[in-house]
Amino acid sequence: MAAAAGPCVRSSRELWTILLGRSALREAVQIEAELDRHCERLLAGLSYYKPPSVSSGEKLKVDKEVVAPLKELGLRISKFLSLDEQQSVQILQSYLQEDYRGTKDSIKVVLQDERQSQALQLKIAEYYYEERLYTLRCVLYLLTYFQDERHPYRGEYSKCVDKLEKELVVNYRKQFEELFRTEAPTWETHGNLMTERQVSRWFVQCLREQALILEIIFLYYAYFEMGPEDLLAFARIFKEQGFGARQTNRHLIDESMDGLVDRIGYFSTLILVEGMDIDFLHKCALEERVEQHQFANAREVCQEMDKLLLTLGDIPHHAPVLLSWALLRHTLSVDESSHVIRRLGSTAIQQNAFQHMTQMLKALGSGGNNCTASTARMCIYGLLSFVLTSFEEETLGDQQHLINVACEVFAAPNLAELFWDTEPTAGLAILLNNNCGMFPQSMAPLLQLLSALISDKSTAKKVYSFLDKMTCYTEPYKHKPHDVLSHEDETRWRRQTPKLLYPLGSGQANIRMSQGTYGHVMPTGQGYLVRWDYSYSSWTVFTCEIEMLLHVVSTADVLLHSRKVKPIIDLVHKIISTDWSITDCLLPITSRLYMLIQRLSSVMNPPMDVIASCVNTLTVLATRMPAKVWADLQHTGFLPYSVTQVSGIAQSIRAEGMQAGSYGNLLLSIERPPGEYSVTLAFLRLVTTLVKGQLGNTQSRGLMPCVVFVLKELLPTYHKWRYNIYGVREEIGCLILELIYTILNLNPTEESQGSSHSLQTLCTHCLANTEAGQAIINIMAIGVDTIDAVMAAQPSSSGSEGPGQTLTQTIKLAFSITNNVIKLKPSSEVVSPLEQALTQHGTHGNNLIAVLAKYIYHRHDPALPRLAIQLLKRLAMVAPMSVYACLGSDAAAIRDAFLSRLQSKTEDMRIKVMILEFLTVAVETQPGLIELFLNLEVKDGAVGSKEFILGEWSCLQVVLEFIDAKQQGKYWCPPLIHRAAIAFLHALWQDRRDSAMTVLRTKDRFWENLTSVLFGELPAPSDIREKSVLETCAFILKIICLEIYYVVRGSLDQSLKYTLKMFFDKKRYEYWSEYIKSLVTHMAETETEGASTILEFHMVISAWRMVLVLATSYAEVMHLSDCSLRLQLLQDVLDGTKVLLLTPSSAPCLRMGSMLATLLLVLLKQWKSIIVHVSKILDPLDQILESLSQSNQYFMEKTKAKIFSAIITILQIKHLQVNDFPQYSQMLMTVCETIHNEAIVLLDQTHHSLRTGDTGLPDDTDSMETDCAPRLQHKDQKDGVCVLALHLAKELCEMDKCGDHLFLITRKVPVLPAMLSTLELSLRVKQNLHFAEATLHLLLVLARTQQGAAAVAGAGVLPSICLPLLSVYQLSTNGTVQTLGSSRKSLDAPSWPGVYRLTMSLMERLLKSLRYNFLTEALDFVGVHQERILQCLDAVRQVQSLACLDEVDHTVGFILQLSNFIKEWRFHLPQLLRDVQVNLCYLCQTCTFLLHSPKVLQHYLQVKNGDTIPSAILPRQPKPTQTPTKQQSTEEVEQRALLKVQSSLLRILSKTLAAVRHFTPDLCQILLDQSLDLAEYDMLFVLNFTTPAFDSDLAPSFGTLLATVNVVLNMQGEIDKKKEPMSLNMGPLTSSEETKSLKSLLMFTMENCFYVLISQAVRYLKDPSVHSRDKQRMKQELSSELSTVLSSISRHSRRGAPCSPAASLLPSPQSKSTCSASKLCPDGQEPLIQLVQAFVRQIQR
Repeated sequence: MAAAAGPCVRSSRELWTILLGRSALREAVQIEAELDRHCERLLAGLSYYKPPSVSSGEKLKVDKEVVAPLKELGLRISKFLSLDEQQSVQILQSYLQEDYRGTKDSIKVVLQDERQSQALQLKIAEYYYEERLYTLRCVLYLLTYFQDERHPYRGEYSKCVDKLEKELVVNYRKQFEELFRTEAPTWETHGNLMTERQVSRWFVQCLREQALILEIIFLYYAYFEMGPEDLLAFARIFKEQGFGARQTNRHLIDESMDGLVDRIGYFSTLILVEGMDIDFLHKCALEERVEQHQFANAREVCQEMDKLLLTLGDIPHHAPVLLSWALLRHTLSVDESSHVIRRLGSTAIQQNAFQHMTQMLKALGSGGNNCTASTARMCIYGLLSFVLTSFEEETLGDQQHLINVACEVFAAPNLAELFWDTEPTAGLAILLNNNCGMFPQSMAPLLQLLSALISDKSTAKKVYSFLDKMTCYTEPYKHKPHDVLSHEDETRWRRQTPKLLYPLGSGQANIRMSQGTYGHVMPTGQGYLVRWDYSYSSWTVFTCEIEMLLHVVSTADVLLHSRKVKPIIDLVHKIISTDWSITDCLLPITSRLYMLIQRLSSVMNPPMDVIASCVNTLTVLATRMPAKVWADLQHTGFLPYSVTQVSGIAQSIRAEGMQAGSYGNLLLSIERPPGEYSVTLAFLRLVTTLVKGQLGNTQSRGLMPCVVFVLKELLPTYHKWRYNIYGVREEIGCLILELIYTILNLNPTEESQGSSHSLQTLCTHCLANTEAGQAIINIMAIGVDTIDAVMAAQPSSSGSEGPGQTLTQTIKLAFSITNNVIKLKPSSEVVSPLEQALTQHGTHGNNLIAVLAKYIYHRHDPALPRLAIQLLKRLAMVAPMSVYACLGSDAAAIRDAFLSRLQSKTEDMRIKVMILEFLTVAVETQPGLIELFLNLEVKDGAVGSKEFILGEWSCLQVVLEFIDAKQQGKYWCPPLIHRAAIAFLHALWQDRRDSAMTVLRTKDRFWENLTSVLFGELPAPSDIREKSVLETCAFILKIICLEIYYVVRGSLDQSLKYTLKMFFDKKRYEYWSEYIKSLVTHMAETETEGASTILEFHMVISAWRMVLVLATSYAEVMHLSDCSLRLQLLQDVLDGTKVLLLTPSSAPCLRMGSMLATLLLVLLKQWKSIIVHVSKILDPLDQILESLSQSNQYFMEKTKAKIFSAIITILQIKHLQVNDFPQYSQMLMTVCETIHNEAIVLLDQTHHSLRTGDTGLPDDTDSMETDCAPRLQHKDQKDGVCVLALHLAKELCEMDKCGDHLFLITRKVPVLPAMLSTLELSLRVKQNLHFAEATLHLLLVLARTQQGAAAVAGAGVLPSICLPLLSVYQLSTNGTVQTLGSSRKSLDAPSWPGVYRLTMSLMERLLKSLRYNFLTEALDFVGVHQERILQCLDAVRQVQSLACLDEVDHTVGFILQLSNFIKEWRFHLPQLLRDVQVNLCYLCQTCTFLLHSPKVLQHYLQVKNGDTIPSAILPRQPKPTQTPTKQQSTEEVEQRALLKVQSSLLRILSKTLAAVRHFTPDLCQILLDQSLDLAEYDMLFVLNFTTPAFDSDLAPSFGTLLATVNVVLNMQGEIDKKKEPMSLNMGPLTSSEETKSLKSLLMFTMENCFYVLISQAVRYLKDPSVHSRDKQRMKQELSSELSTVLSSISRHSRRGAPCSPAASLLPSPQSKSTCSASKLCPDGQEPLIQLVQAFVRQIQR
């Protein structure tokens, strides 16, 4: 059915749209082709539509392309309209395509129902009538512009008119005769539908067609000559028709048709006058060659015309014709016709020829074709000029009628200029001269004429000069005055004394007529009229007249004076609105208007027309100097004003303390009762002009009462007022909305940005929350049907002005206002009344959403449906409602209408783009609606099937056509539509509309068509004219990225894979990377000039960023595995970033640079392996960093952080030396300055947060977006500038092995004091965790060298850390210390326990580097934190979590360094030393037991700690791109966790024994030095040789040490057997280096264990307090145990034991010789083993 409804030929309305330039066909060639194609139709006119015929009916019956139901309906239409059968079907098809408001499927139902079928026929009849009119309008339009040089298609129109010229008038005259002679249809001839109402409708159509045909004929003869015979023929026709009044069907004429009948009469008159060619006749008469006129030799025609015209004269339409013919016959000097001339002339004057001409020109000028009105004025101008030249003025009747018609005539373009160039004694100049002679006695006619003679600046100046140099002054006298001398015959007077012409006081404007002035006396019935020969300026007279009015304002003369003053003000208004330069000269008049308004507004019956003229004049002044006009107006009290200070929007809306002013009183008491609103119209224009004037903040507030008055008093009620004149209601509504629209579109930077009292805020709030908003909604709800009815009622709906156009403009403004209110309204949880009214659901689709959607049916103005769709789009974005539900049962029909306009190849492009944008928004926000538009159907109708196909009315069909590569560049698919279609597809992919995407993927060449633009060559950035192409490319790239990201790699379409391969093969990666770089360069070059729009650039660069980020994970799919290509892409990104960020003056460039910096950082981290030459990347980054350091833009914080991070990444890729990095010193200086500044800011922020109670802790989330809000960024962020600068400083310091560079910089920049001050406060208040951790890391690196450690210590590190560190592990509320290491967070994650551990490491490193120079501080630190230290050493028994073990590890490491200074320790902190020794021994025992019993350890990890899988153990691998086939078993994960804990325990054990070694006597001393003071060394281990138990409270003993040795030996045995022992890493050992390292650590542990064992044993043996029996027992036990151990060691030795790592891992003075001595032993045994063997032999004696 739908296919059959396709239009066979282009409709006349569509052709009309094309000719107007409102379609997609805009090229001159296309217009010419359309005209050629339809030339025959235009020439045929209404005869194109033929009557029914048998042959046509037969052809229709055999036509198989038309389905039977349409044939049947077509035949019924043919009978009803008396139209050819085939054309009836064409009309039906066109109607179904363009105007039918149901779905195509519903046609079947309509055809089967008789009532619906009849209603459809009536609508088709209306459509047919419109088609006939549009055919005529097309011809009229061609004739209007075919000689207009300004029209873009003038040449094409001219060619077409040339083809029509010969036969056009013949055909159209014949059609006109047929129209007025045709009998009205009846129900007998046309069927039952032809009721009286339809007959009346048919007759209205008949009259309209007659008027249009006559208008066409008139315009034709304005350009082409009419022969005498043709004139006679037309005269006979018009006489027969009675100039429209004697229609064949005149019995059908009613009042509503009078306007059309008059219009027919007007054009009949004009055709005859134009046919007489009076202009040429006038020219011939002036040149005395009248015989050349065509009628000079047509005597027979003239005689026939005489006879015919003598029978006329009974209606006004005859008068101009009779006058013209009389003038023609008079000029041609035919003697025998003198009586005819007199009779015709007198009849014309009696029928008020000039009054009729005035009415005719006014009627033609109000709406309709401006060209027709102008041509009519030109025609009458020629007649009027010749009449005034040929006949005496007194014989032509009332002179005022002549002036009225002259004023109408001068409204035509160029006539005013033409007038000033003519002779002053000929034509209309006679009128001007005559009226000058009566000035100022009779002032109004002259001023009326002069106002009409102003058309441009030159004519305005001429009028001003004319009035400025008057030479006569006329005034009346009832009696002869005593101060004049008269001539004998009383025809001439002479003044004896000077005279003031106006009775005004001194000091005021006046005119003084001097003594001796002569005057010409003209007697009148009531006295004398004297014309004085006196030169003066009329402008002074005008000023005096206004002064007089101000003086008599309270008397009865006010109305008389007002009538004199109004023409003055109207003239001033016309002059200054035409030529502003004359304004200063008119200041005496304009300055008095304010007082005039004030005084006239207060009288009893004010002259409203004068007040309106004054306000209109001030409106013109306000266009150039709004502030002055506003200031002067405030003193008049005319405008609404406020008597109290407005404190807020709520008070403003309630109008508290506001007065309506004089205008409010005039509106209520004077204007509304009679229904005339001239002052209201002027008031609205004035306020709008003042608002447009962008007054300052104070003046804008002063305008608030005016705006409130409009919003509260006018807008909600104006439609209920009484109106005397049709169209004023629409005009007032339009002006109100123009005012609101102007306010809502004010530039916020100038309209007091951010002010809560701005006009914009007031309007937004008022419209959203008061009845003013409902008034706007009522305007929008007028609906398309009402507009169509108003347009149809206009005499000529083709015009540019009229009530229909005003109504359309009002509704368009309402759309824009609502859109702006929703956009500007501050977000709030409370739904405003406006939003409620907009989105509420009505019954049967009766709600605003449905009304808005139905504007798609409007055809007259393409902007109306476009704005309606735009508002729908806005509502779909922000309103919580379903558009689909609001549309109700009309949803499918509206969908079809949308798609019909979208599919039409001639539809206006902007409507198509708006429809696609609306659908794009609906994808995300309107699921029901988008499903309706997608119209996906289940394939084969299978129930439960998930395979879809496109439905017949799917929007995807159209979208696929738009993206078809073959369609690109054609007129129906310009770049903007292509961009909108691609944006819609992108929305589908982004919202994951799987069904739609699946259907699209299956379409042939979908990916090829989609990506075709990417393979083309784009113009250079400087040459881009259509920037939407860039957006198109951006959306395409994003679609590809989304497809790759979401679809499993193996499931990608083959065509997409091929496309991606071609993208690589054709080097498009290189092309696009280079193009993006050129875009960036162009942007940087032009942004400083303010010449670039960056939105499109931003989109395409953002899309390219997405491509490259995706390429880091999907390199194989995207064919980006080539390292050289990656490196090139990376380098281009770096170059682009550098170009942008080196443009510090441009905020847009810096924002874009920040986005590229993010991309650069991602690529650097993901593509580390491809970077070979680090310096090529470091150098630009260093330049960028320098540039950013000088930028003070608030949003540069994140950018600087990204650059820091990028440099850190580069430095970590390849460990450079200082000599390899020329910019090292400068970069380090920049970084240190940044740290210094940022630390100070952070310190201030922290102090501020403490004062305000707002911690201001930031969210740790990191975003790739760069357009963060302009708020104060908290400095303590893990990816913030401050923290990253500290990390970068650490990396730079690690490059400097000697530490000289930083040492020099710290002398210039006080970076360390700033850091430590902030660190101290941060630790004390436990804030700024990231900063604290990063600072300690940097200090750790600095403390590595002697110089750096001294600098850190000298800066006061201990006072900054020691006591504040107590806050990090504060006691809980119940008095217990926080549980160590209870967090499940990764060890690498920032935490306060981690800060404590770092502090321990820092103390250790400082003590190691500075030794005695830092010993006092170290002892102070250990004294302050002794409780925590002791608790930590004892904690392993209760907690075995990694966090706890890590803290123990750091603590033991610090104690190990401090144990080197045991004497000083014992002196200062003896008790703490003893406690530490005891705890270390217990720690040794605990570690030994846990290492000895892995199962027990695992049990404790699972049950006691509840930390089965510490997060630090989990493998940190990138997210897998494919789902693993087998998940890692829980046992394996637990085993890894166990190995990690065992590794920590072993490190702790090794350091513990190394520390204990310093607390036991030195072996050499105790063995060789007999004078050793044994009292210095405590007994650390008791005499017990049992293996320790975990739960027992037994003191550490020699059994503990022996068990430690055995544990170590067992571990070595496991290594040798390759049983995957624990590793220092996360899993089993994978390299020989790891194995060797672990063996060394085990050997080191065993060495220290033996050392402590032997030392303690000798200490026992030499201690006199120990009983000899105990000594003997110890010898026996040790001998036995050590012999067993030695036998095990000897077995390992033969396999090759590793060297002790004491010198490298845990250096201590005593262990340095151990490893080196082994090389000297001849038998290859370790010296320690030999020592043990010797010790065993010794104790066995």
